Amino acid sequence: MLISAIDVFGYDVTYVHGSYVMSGNRVITCLQSTVVRVTSDSGLVGWGEVCPLGTTYLPAFGAGAVAALREIVPHLIGVDPRNLAEVYETMDSALMGHGYAKSAVDMACWDLVGRAAGLPVSTLLGGRRQDQYPLYIAVPLDEPARMRDYVLARKAEGIRRFQLKVGGAPAADAKRVISVVEATGDGDTVIADANCGWRMQDAVVAARLLEGLPRTYLEQPCPTLEECLYVRERTTLPMVLDELITDLPSLLRAFHAGAMDAINLKISKVGGLTKARLIRDLAQTLGLRLTIEDTWGGDVTTAAISHLAASTAPEALFTVSFMNDWVNEHIAGYQPRSKAGVGIAPTGPGLGVDVEERLLGRPLFSA
Repeated sequence: MLISAIDVFGYDVTYVHGSYVMSGNRVITCLQSTVVRVTSDSGLVGWGEVCPLGTTYLPAFGAGAVAALREIVPHLIGVDPRNLAEVYETMDSALMGHGYAKSAVDMACWDLVGRAAGLPVSTLLGGRRQDQYPLYIAVPLDEPARMRDYVLARKAEGIRRFQLKVGGAPAADAKRVISVVEATGDGDTVIADANCGWRMQDAVVAARLLEGLPRTYLEQPCPTLEECLYVRERTTLPMVLDELITDLPSLLRAFHAGAMDAINLKISKVGGLTKARLIRDLAQTLGLRLTIEDTWGGDVTTAAISHLAASTAPEALFTVSFMNDWVNEHIAGYQPRSKAGVGIAPTGPGLGVDVEERLLGRPLFSA
């Protein structure tokens, strides 16, 4: 089997609740998502998707994914899509870095391999370890009362895990978190996520103000490992690292430094399912827990998330996000679909979703 054609599409996704607000006055309403279709000489097709979270979250952006793929995809014609190592080596030979763009191709090849084998991607990723798993919802940064009301509305829908966007003034952030903790109860989890937004001193102040709150975790308070370690030494709150964990070496550095209890594993941030599986497996071996998700995206991204989560050991899985619950647009029939705060991976071959090509229009380019 050889790759005979690759088509790259684009579409916009809008946030289902209007404005998604993070630290540093970062506001998201609409994002550029890129979809890749890989076609084999046998006629089988695989789909992948990448959707960076704007231009200031990570060293990645929507137009950059398209530009990088223009450099990469011509070199993949004639490569066996089942040979995932060769696919990645070919991409790396064509363009250094830009793993987020490569993740869409990698994802499409996993989909194609699964369809060729007649197996779901979760089986290929190590086996289906659980049929369902808990989802979390992000809570945009806002006034404490509005964040509390948002949480209560989502809790009524079945969500029990809430990632609160913080990273502003420590006292104000503490009020935000406390208002949510007081409005929730046993069985609920509250994660205070600064997205690298605090300076070290502010992070320490915020952590001390939150000290002793039940069911509360602190996520990525500062941009660097050294700063996060400084904060961790001054709090007993369990800590999650996200933006710092970009590959196996960064995971090992953080683990040996004792920097975290869990990591947030975003598929495109680490370069695709091939690399996410390696990081997932090592994290499980090291006794860490994981949130499985991506930077953003729609149905195809969510399908990939669902399979990685389903093939993760239940005791290692912290939580999961179904990104297609966060957007208005759906290109695969709003599948996989969450229900009452629970996610389930498709059981069909490959990613198990069928993309409605008419919704994507003409390709941006093809090879």
